[in-house]
Amino acid sequence: DLRPVGRGPRHRLVALGPRPSGSPALAKARAEIIRQLKQTGVTAEEDNFVASSPFGSVPMTNLIARIPGERPQIVILAGHYETKRFDGFPFIGANDGGSSAAFLIEMARVLAHRKNSFTYWVVFFDGEEAFQQFSETDGLFGSRHLVQKLTAGGELSRVHAMILVDMIGDAKLNVYRDMNSTPWLTDLVFGTARRLNYGQHFLDEQRAYEDDHIPFINAGVSAVDLLDLDYGPNNRYWHTAQDTIDKCSPASLTIVGRVVLAALAELERKQEGEKRE
Repeated sequence: DLRPVGRGPRHRLVALGPRPSGSPALAKARAEIIRQLKQTGVTAEEDNFVASSPFGSVPMTNLIARIPGERPQIVILAGHYETKRFDGFPFIGANDGGSSAAFLIEMARVLAHRKNSFTYWVVFFDGEEAFQQFSETDGLFGSRHLVQKLTAGGELSRVHAMILVDMIGDAKLNVYRDMNSTPWLTDLVFGTARRLNYGQHFLDEQRAYEDDHIPFINAGVSAVDLLDLDYGPNNRYWHTAQDTIDKCSPASLTIVGRVVLAALAELERKQEGEKRE
């Protein structure tokens, strides 16, 4: 019951223009995401915080949609919804920020209308992009905040796994294995892709990514990053004005959606098998 993912939602978000953290445009994007989730019967909680960036304090907001399941263990599906701040050109982030937001809206719709073994959290991270350069104090603001919040509230131990998506709208989809991701979970997702005959899009070549899964990995949570950082010839569409709708394809989002849903089913089967043992 997976529809072609992303064209409508992504168009509406991209139409808002650049959407960096703390901007009025991102507030409008957030309202649009909440509206679309509500149409599917899903309520999103706004997780507000203030990030200390190289340019001072910046208000940020994660969105968390909780979808109940039979078990208390949580599986997080996540991605970021803001765009990187650039002063020299209008960066609209059709792929980098737009694709993950559109994908997560559709995943929430599917998960909300089926019986789930796990409790699912669909999380839209603010502040993934670094203001200057990724460091312990720049970038990954939303994911670092959520890990700290879950740790302080004693809920982090409930998180069984996290699947992160980023830049998955590329019309030429190439998702490489991330060396910073949890091996068993990476094997499960990439094995699922091969089983579905999508091995040409989920490649065994290894890369190493710094993304919103890293704070969870560092906190001991199993996580995998599904990222296509091979965007255009010599990656020339990435973080440029060329990251536009015409470079993206709903088919790529749909492929990733099918793989993720099948991987979630496999996760649930494994959990049921462990419970019986």
